[in-house]
Amino acid sequence: MTLYEDITGLVRNVTDGAIHSANQKGELAASSVPDYLIEEPKDKNFGDFSVNAAMLMAKQAKRAPRDIANILVSNMDYADTYIKEVSVAGPGFINFKLDPAYVTQILSTIEAEKDQFGQTDFGGGKKVNVEFVSANPTGPMHMGNARGGALGDCLANILRLAGFDVTKEFYVNDAGNQIEKLAVSLAARYQQALLGEDAVEFPEDGYHGDDVRKHAENFVKEHGDRFLNVPEEELKAALIDATLYKNIDAMKDGLSDYGIHYDVWFHESKLHENGDILKTVEELTERGYTYEQEGAIWFKATEFGLEKDDVLVRANGFVTYFAADIAYHKNKLVSRGFDTAIDIWGADHHGHVARLKAAMQALGIEPDRLEIILMQLVRLVRDGEAVRMSKRTGKAITLGDLLEEIGVDAARFFFNMRQANSHFEFDLELAVSQSSDNPVFYVQYAHARICGIINMLANKGVSVKNCDGLSLTRLTDPKEIDLMKELARFPEEIKLAAVARDPSKITKYTMELATAFHGFYSACKVDCEDTSLAEARLKLVSATGQVIQNALAVLGISAPRHM
Repeated sequence: MTLYEDITGLVRNVTDGAIHSANQKGELAASSVPDYLIEEPKDKNFGDFSVNAAMLMAKQAKRAPRDIANILVSNMDYADTYIKEVSVAGPGFINFKLDPAYVTQILSTIEAEKDQFGQTDFGGGKKVNVEFVSANPTGPMHMGNARGGALGDCLANILRLAGFDVTKEFYVNDAGNQIEKLAVSLAARYQQALLGEDAVEFPEDGYHGDDVRKHAENFVKEHGDRFLNVPEEELKAALIDATLYKNIDAMKDGLSDYGIHYDVWFHESKLHENGDILKTVEELTERGYTYEQEGAIWFKATEFGLEKDDVLVRANGFVTYFAADIAYHKNKLVSRGFDTAIDIWGADHHGHVARLKAAMQALGIEPDRLEIILMQLVRLVRDGEAVRMSKRTGKAITLGDLLEEIGVDAARFFFNMRQANSHFEFDLELAVSQSSDNPVFYVQYAHARICGIINMLANKGVSVKNCDGLSLTRLTDPKEIDLMKELARFPEEIKLAAVARDPSKITKYTMELATAFHGFYSACKVDCEDTSLAEARLKLVSATGQVIQNALAVLGISAPRHM
C-alpha cells in the first residue's frame, strides 16, 4: 500500500466512523455510507484533502449539506493520527488538514525501495500481452512506428511496475498479401537490374523504395542471372528468403537503438504452418458463425451489430488477413493464456476493432479481454512548418532519421506527452533545445542539478545520511511539503497510468516533480548553517533524484548526472 493510499484510507476511516456514530446517536437518518470522493482541494488553504459526503447524504438525511457536515465533524475521532484539523467549507465540504510530519515517511520508503519505488501489487500478477509496432517487414519504419514504439514500450513498463506479468510482443507479418507484393516488387527489380528498366514493367502498386532496389541489386551480386529463367514462384521464394529476414533483423536493430527489446517475436507464418487459422475458421463454423457464398467462407459479423459480414477464406482457398488475425488473438488469449491482450494500432485501423472483438465473442472469449489502443498520427514541424522529408535523403522521414536528429530520449518523451488518441505537433527544434521550454531537458536538468548538489556537499564533507539518523520533522516549509507530496504521488501515478493505459500521465508527472524540485531549491537553501536542517534537506534532494530516475526509467529515458 502506498503512502497516498494510507493517508486517504485514514481520511475515509474517520469519515465513515463519523457517519456510523451520527446514525447510532440518532443525529442523522442515513442508513448507508455514500460513495463519496476524497480529493485534494485546488486551494491549499482549505487543507490537504476534501470530502463531499455531506452533499451526497442530503436527500437521504433530509438535512442541508452544511448541517450534515457539521454533525459529521462533531462525531469525528482522529486523536493520535496525522489529522491535525477538520473544518467545513462552502456548501458542505469537509476539509482535512494534516500534520506535515505525515509526508516525511515517504523519504524512508524511497530509501528502502530505491529503484523499486513506484512498484505496487495492483496488477496481482495478471498476464498481459502488449503488442506494438508490428510493422510489415517490407521496408524502413516510419513515424507511426516511432510513436507506437514509444507508447507501447512505456505502457508495458508501467504495467510491469504496477504488478502485472507483462510480455512485450512484435507480430511479424511474414505471410499474406504484403509479402506477396514485396516478392513481386523484388522480382521486377531483379529482372530490371539484369535486363534494363525498360525491359520489365514495375507493378504500379509495388514497393517503390530504394531499399527494394538495393535488395535486388545485392541478390544479383550474389547470384547473377541464375534465377532469370526459373519459374516465377521459385524466383519470388528465393528473393523473399534472401530479403525478408534481413528486413526483420534491420527492424530489430532499429528498435534496439530506440531502447525497445521484445520478449516475443511471433511470426504469422507459424499460424499458417500449424493449421491454426483453418482450425479457428472451423471452430467458428461449428459455433454457427460462418456461411458459404460463391465459394468463399464468410464470418457473420452482422449478427454482432456490424454493417457487413467479412470473408475468412476466399474462393481460391486463401485465408484472409482477418482470419489470421482472429487465430492470432485466440492464440494469445486461449493457447498462451493471457488475461488481457493490448494492441496498439494506427487510427486508420479503427474499423477493424469492432469486427475483431465480435470474432472473439463468437469464439466464446470475453471481448473486453482484447483492448485496442488507437493511435493518431503526429505532425512534425520545424520553424512552424510541417516537415515530411528527410534533409539528408529527400525521402519520407524514418525512425532512423528521427533518432539521428533528436536522439532517443527526446523522441520517447515527446511521443508520450499526449494521449495516444490525440493529434499533436512534434516540434523538432524544441526537442533539441537546451532550455526549460524543452520538457525532457527540463526534467533531465533537474536530475543533473540534484547530482551536482550532492557532489558539491560531498566535497564539503556532507554526505546523504539514512533517515533514522535525521530530524526529518524539520522539513516544514511549504515548498518542502509540496515536494514530498509529489514524491509520494509516484506509485499512485503509476497505478493510474496503468488503469488508463496512458503513459502521458508519467511524462506529466516528471514535469510536475521537476517543477516542485526547482521551486523547493529556489526557496530552501540546502547548504545552510543549521546542520540538522541541511542534512534533512539533502535527504529530500537525494530522494527526489531517485524518483526522477525511476520515472525516467519507466519512460526508457536516461537520467544524466551532468548536463
